[in-house]
Amino acid sequence: MFKRITVAYNETPEAERALLSAIQLAKILSAELRTITVMANLPAYTAFAAAGDPSLPQTLEDDRLKFYQGLQEKARVLAESQGVEVLSHIVDGLQVETIIHHLREYKADLLVLGLHHRNLYMARLWSTAYELAQESPCSVLGVH
Repeated sequence: MFKRITVAYNETPEAERALLSAIQLAKILSAELRTITVMANLPAYTAFAAAGDPSLPQTLEDDRLKFYQGLQEKARVLAESQGVEVLSHIVDGLQVETIIHHLREYKADLLVLGLHHRNLYMARLWSTAYELAQESPCSVLGVH
């Protein structure tokens, strides 16, 4: 049924729970597993800081990339400990659009994502998870 599973993965505990669930699913179903991580933009003050130190933006960019590579390495180690191979993707862009593009390109059967606990009904309506569920070209599994 699900042969290509993608996990929206970032540094949050919710995303880690989603990854752990996706690893188990991939193992049980003998499915391919991928992670997609959309990198957060550098803060706006980076441009101002560059006036004082022109090398700072590159240093911050290098640190940002190193952080996300470490995150992907953590995912790889978790998956391999369960006997599952994971292919990781780190991308720039708008979260929802970038993930949807990846799902279409990869022809994913299932998107697994972590759900945040929200108190207000209105807050749920504008959440990234809700947008992904609405736009996704495949099935979506939300993990608490």
